[in-house]
Amino acid sequence: MTQDVRWRKSSYSGGGDGNTCVEVAHTHPHISIRDSKAPSRATLTFPATAFASFIEALKAGSPAGPDGCPPG
Repeated sequence: MTQDVRWRKSSYSGGGDGNTCVEVAHTHPHISIRDSKAPSRATLTFPATAFASFIEALKAGSPAGPDGCPPG
């Protein structure tokens, strides 16, 4: 069974054709990310809960890395 994946471009993809950033797709129960300049290349896939935590940390301005520890 194949899943119909709907990719959305980041709101920060830049002007013009908006082809300079990333695209995301909800592929339940995961979130997939790909380069909008090379959509046929590999994607990164994360559990939706981990991706939500990552986005919340970005919004909060957290300096923590993906493991929850500060960089360095």
